[in-house]
Amino acid sequence: MLDAPLPPAPGADTWLALDFANTAIALPNGQYVDLLGNPASVNSWLAAHNLASENADVQELCATQLRALREHIRSLFAARLADAPALPTALDAVNDALTRIPTAPLLRWDDKTGPYRAAPCPTNKILEHAMATISANAADLLTSREPLIACEATPCNRYLIPHGRRHWCSTRCGDRARAARAYARRTPR
Repeated sequence: MLDAPLPPAPGADTWLALDFANTAIALPNGQYVDLLGNPASVNSWLAAHNLASENADVQELCATQLRALREHIRSLFAARLADAPALPTALDAVNDALTRIPTAPLLRWDDKTGPYRAAPCPTNKILEHAMATISANAADLLTSREPLIACEATPCNRYLIPHGRRHWCSTRCGDRARAARAYARRTPR
């Protein structure tokens, strides 16, 4: 387990789906951190991203569905990076999430402030709303011209939007990759 969470990967502040995909983190020495590992952490992540209230009381079934969506989105990211066909099950999962709720915000009217737009989200549809929002963002990222890449540090499995010459999701991964290169140069084959 991490003492302190890794900072968000470059681009995660802009792309919700990128931040979501990076909630499964592979670390050195075979360690693995799942930021959606239990219902409480799922609830915290959703609340931190304004997809659910702090007291949404996410249950394990919902957490499992969200983790499954994450793996489908990660699969689509990997397919894009490999320039390979997407798995039909991953496409189906994202498209199913996209069609579960209306995407157009409805016109509402407040007697004091007047008209405004808001998406309907009854409390029994919080998970569907979150999954649709994440899926829509993933579809936007996959169809954008953003240069999505995988972190180049082994064994890191996070994705990022590179800027400049940086090809790592964090300073920690960059340091690890540079140390591995230096070690490889010094070590005879």
